[in-house]
Amino acid sequence: MTLEICVKAAAGAPDVLGDCPFCQRVQLTLEEKKVPYKLNLINLSDKPQWFLEISPEGKVPVIKIDDKWVADSDVIVGILEKKYPEPSLVTPPEFASVGSKIFPTFIKFLKSKDPNDGSEQALLDELKALDEHLKTHGPFIAGEKITALDLSLAPKLYHLEVTLGHFKKWTVPEDLTHVKNYLMLFSRESFQNSKASKEHMIAGWEPKVNA
Repeated sequence: MTLEICVKAAAGAPDVLGDCPFCQRVQLTLEEKKVPYKLNLINLSDKPQWFLEISPEGKVPVIKIDDKWVADSDVIVGILEKKYPEPSLVTPPEFASVGSKIFPTFIKFLKSKDPNDGSEQALLDELKALDEHLKTHGPFIAGEKITALDLSLAPKLYHLEVTLGHFKKWTVPEDLTHVKNYLMLFSRESFQNSKASKEHMIAGWEPKVNA
């Protein structure tokens, strides 16, 4: 059975997949579990009425499972895990918070106009902590096997790599070898099938960076 999922359309290109890491996380889960799905691309600056009826808050992703529309990537991923247990993507609870501060610290640094506000160092500290974790437990967060946490973190790291490279000419330091190795996730087939293009990602962030 093919599942229906509503995801963000690209800014200025309503027929092209947009740059939402939470939407990509759900797509990655479906891809890794080999569940067939159909994408509905939602133009978030001009939301269609039918979409607002199924998602009154106007948020993506939403997915139709057993004739019910479900919102929130955390909830969706949990339901998919129960409904399609193979292959298991369950993250061991002791690793649940690994990398959890990377996305907010990245956004702070990306939007920062003051090079001395400590936001770059805060991001480096988070990436170093991830590097240490991967050094001990890698290559993935929970060892040899990819889990739900990798599928949540990888899209956020992709946003980090593309946007910091573009807006700040900044890249993940070479000495964080385990993180660099981890970014090979981007070359997985599931990732290639679900990622937004770099130019649409940059267009999506532009208004936030220049605000």
